[in-house]
Amino acid sequence: MSSPGRTSNARWVDLSTLRAYRRFVVVAWQFLPLLVAYARDRRRFFLFGRSRRVDPETHRHRAEVLLESLLTLGPTFIKLGQLLSTRPDVLPPEYIDVLSALQDEVPPADWDEAKVVLEEELGPLDERYEEFDTDPISGASLGQVYRAKADDTDVAVKIRRPGIEELVEADLRVIRWSMPFLLYFVDDSRSFSLENLAEEFSKTIREEMDYEREARMLTEIKSNFADDEEIRMPAVLESHSGSRVLTMEHVEGTKINDVEELDRKGIDRSEVAETLQRAYLKMIIDDGVFHADPHPGNLAVTDDGRVVFYDFGMSGQVDEFVQEKIVEFYIAVANQDIDAILDALIEIGTLSPDADRAVMADVMELAIQNARGEAVEQYRVQQIVGQIEDSIYEFPFRLPKNLALVLRVATVVEGVCLTLDSEFDFISTATGYLTEEGYREESIRKYLAESGQQIRRSGESLTRMAPKVERTLDRLERDDLYVRIGVEDEKDVFAALAKRLIYGMLLTMSLFSMGVLYALDAPEASVVAVVFAAAMSIQLYRSFRKRRGLRAEPQFAQKRLRQRQRDD
Repeated sequence: MSSPGRTSNARWVDLSTLRAYRRFVVVAWQFLPLLVAYARDRRRFFLFGRSRRVDPETHRHRAEVLLESLLTLGPTFIKLGQLLSTRPDVLPPEYIDVLSALQDEVPPADWDEAKVVLEEELGPLDERYEEFDTDPISGASLGQVYRAKADDTDVAVKIRRPGIEELVEADLRVIRWSMPFLLYFVDDSRSFSLENLAEEFSKTIREEMDYEREARMLTEIKSNFADDEEIRMPAVLESHSGSRVLTMEHVEGTKINDVEELDRKGIDRSEVAETLQRAYLKMIIDDGVFHADPHPGNLAVTDDGRVVFYDFGMSGQVDEFVQEKIVEFYIAVANQDIDAILDALIEIGTLSPDADRAVMADVMELAIQNARGEAVEQYRVQQIVGQIEDSIYEFPFRLPKNLALVLRVATVVEGVCLTLDSEFDFISTATGYLTEEGYREESIRKYLAESGQQIRRSGESLTRMAPKVERTLDRLERDDLYVRIGVEDEKDVFAALAKRLIYGMLLTMSLFSMGVLYALDAPEASVVAVVFAAAMSIQLYRSFRKRRGLRAEPQFAQKRLRQRQRDD
């Protein structure tokens, strides 16, 4: 005999599965036009026909359709779109541009439903809060914020949206079920990234719904800035917080992009921009824990010029290895050292070690030349990231999760800083920060130490070289020297050349046979030769037009850069 608990659990599983099936149908119907278009990109007539190249205008139109679909499907897919906007290794640049504008705003939930969540988590409302304004001051896809008063303190209360857990779990199932279909529409170089993205999204959205985790992240980041008088972060009221409710100190401030109000209050916007940028450099490079949602709605400025951070639901962590490589990347960019830039990208896992370094060096040089002024310090990091995103989509890169978030944070922060100060120089600020913190001196010491070791090893090699040279010359004098060469052909270049040579010889032979047979009054046999010659011509043509491996030329990259510059 089954227990009532098991029966209720089974019923909940059945209902959740049924809801997931229903959502799957809704999602599939919403994305059907895009799926049909993508299928025709791979095969012009679905089951046969060659693929077709999609122009940037079509990409942008499809991105706008995708944006509308994500908004229609609700909270989970809005969050998915925001994550996709940080992944240029999965989507073309046009999609990144369109999805970057996706706002995490949906109509607020009914207060009666939100009150149920709050009281289930903390107890009766009247006993926990002295005052409570039931009109939300901000709403998002996963939660909404209210003004209240607790323990004689003005607070902001963040309540998880009612019923969001069931909806998110159903949508995560739909995404998991959809993966085999989605992988059909991407090439092999992006299938790995797409599968990782689905796993990453599942983890990220669950973390963002966990307000206990958000409280821990906020407390940790706040403690890292305890001695910084230019930064202000709200304190958490742990007695009034739980997994679905987060109560924080309410900190008043002017929205950071309200430049007119900042000017009216006499606040130096250039100093605010530099404070914001330095705060993120400290979080990412020094602390390894950072606020990852720096859009203007989550940033404010107090009347005395301090920068206020809100909403730590989206927070990131960076390990020491990634921190070290980010520092090396910044220093290499400041020094215009292309090889060091590529080395940092390879070591961090962004650039494949098998990528053509010569081609990538040309792309990087073109990107820097296109984005900078007369000196490298004058270019805008947002433009650099934009050019790198273009190359990431063209080349088989994999973008690590935390690095993608760091890149996105860098671009959004710079946009905010440029709103505050149109002359703001990100690289100058970053270089100054690295110098003040001793990173550049440490880099120079490391370089000198490595150079010393290299010189020592070179000296040891020279002492061992003389006897080997002498033995080689002796064998050469005795005609006893043999050279063995091994050729690696991972892309089957020699096989392709051999096929083309064979097709060409067969085509020549068939054309010659056709002429001889026609001259000998054997039209039936000459028709066979014509058919055979046509078949060889098609095979020879296909062998030349088939793309093998990575084929990218600097001229193509330069064309893309010029096109982007014209668009801007």
